[in-house]
Amino acid sequence: MTAPTDAAAAAVTETAERVSRQDWKRLAASLSPGATLYRPANPGYPPLAIPFNHRYAGTHPAAIVTCATTKDVRSAIHWARAVGLPAVPRSGLGHNYAGYSTTTGLLLNMSRMRNIVTTPRRSAARSRAYGPIKVAHGAGTVTVGAGVTNGDLHPLLEDQGIFVPTGRCPSVGVAGLVLGGGIGFSDKMFGLTCDRLVATTVVLADGRVVEASEDSEPDLFWACRGGAGNNFGVHTSFTFQYERFQGDVGFYRLGWSLDSVLPVMATAQRIALETSDDKRFHLRLGIGTHGRTRDQIRTNAGVNAIGQYYGTLDELKAILAPLLAIGTPEERARNCAAVREVTPAEASTLLSATTPVEKFASKSAVLKSRTLLTDQQVSAAAEQLLKWPGSGNPDGAGFAMFALGGEINQVPRRATAFVHRNDLFILAAETSWADYDSPEVGAANLHWLHDFYDAIFPEAPPEHSYQNFPDPTLRDWREAYYGVNYPRLVRVKRRYDPTGFFRYPQAIGS
Repeated sequence: MTAPTDAAAAAVTETAERVSRQDWKRLAASLSPGATLYRPANPGYPPLAIPFNHRYAGTHPAAIVTCATTKDVRSAIHWARAVGLPAVPRSGLGHNYAGYSTTTGLLLNMSRMRNIVTTPRRSAARSRAYGPIKVAHGAGTVTVGAGVTNGDLHPLLEDQGIFVPTGRCPSVGVAGLVLGGGIGFSDKMFGLTCDRLVATTVVLADGRVVEASEDSEPDLFWACRGGAGNNFGVHTSFTFQYERFQGDVGFYRLGWSLDSVLPVMATAQRIALETSDDKRFHLRLGIGTHGRTRDQIRTNAGVNAIGQYYGTLDELKAILAPLLAIGTPEERARNCAAVREVTPAEASTLLSATTPVEKFASKSAVLKSRTLLTDQQVSAAAEQLLKWPGSGNPDGAGFAMFALGGEINQVPRRATAFVHRNDLFILAAETSWADYDSPEVGAANLHWLHDFYDAIFPEAPPEHSYQNFPDPTLRDWREAYYGVNYPRLVRVKRRYDPTGFFRYPQAIGS
């Protein structure tokens, strides 16, 4: 499956072929000295054209503009509208799971917009100690360009103790993360990435540049916090409230063989439920495997749990005690040794992981306390995991469950576009395969993912899914991603993009 529909892609390609040489020269001349226009014949084009998920590498942009300023974005949008091409922004490497950050039209690459400016709070920030760590809440703001990634913010934490809650993949663009919500290993403590947003600069479809905040364009600001990217305009900067850290946090990384899948999953889900209001405790658990042969897949299959805690090590060990008692003597010893204190910067590195590479597919679900996985569901998932067809991709397959609660659930579900409040987990079921794997291997992986998801939810899937893990096969995506907030999102779309210039198969209003 390609990012746009085949018919839509063909229509855009036909339009692009009619764009004159003079038109392309006009676009190049409108750009700032720091920007560059790349056409397919240019040697710099290929590495910029390919999206992170190589499933969609067959979608070739008619041209790529590497924007350096907001004016570049504005000029590119004006030009694209004039010649009849769509314009699609890409903030990082194009991580969008469904390939929506690529196009057969004009691709706006934002990677050169990497400015980071911090502004400390003038008055004293509210400080509080959580065991061995001291947090200055609302210590200031940081404004980042649209090309900034999660990894770009890490030096702020390491060198200055400045922290903005972001995701765990270093190469993911902050823009895509915040616009769809933004989960991570500090969201229970400090809220989602979108909950920390205080302002964003947006270039609208008509070329106007607006600043969206609580006091300026409040409806657009509401929609930008969870309404997903490429819906209302192209964002060129974001301003977040940041915290400042001093001290250490608790960290853990636990693992078991698949033999312990039932007690681990039952215990971890119970812990997540019991600590849902404890914003200090963060958890991600899952099952997975990798390999090509049946023996490799079975040997590599396992269960894992990873996270951090803002409090004392004794408190963390007490929370994890039921999990630390599970497994073989070797597993118990290894897991006990894996619970330790580290600096927040070290925790950020230890908790980081790249999203699946090369080719991958995902299906998600948002779980509530009443829809936690039963032993029967977990058993079915584990059995299906061992039937995975295998691939050359070391990321393999499985599912991950990201615990919610804490500050996330303190925000009413209509207060921002992100509707998934008062929930307990976001589950992501994934499979991956290598670029050199045959088409048959790719097809087998996609078929397996469908069966795997159905094994977990044999009756019907939960009503909601996470918009930052988009699934192009999801039928009722409007309700799944946005729930009761979708009608308001459509109203915002009609106001700020009445002609539907920004569109893709799961765009608001489509």
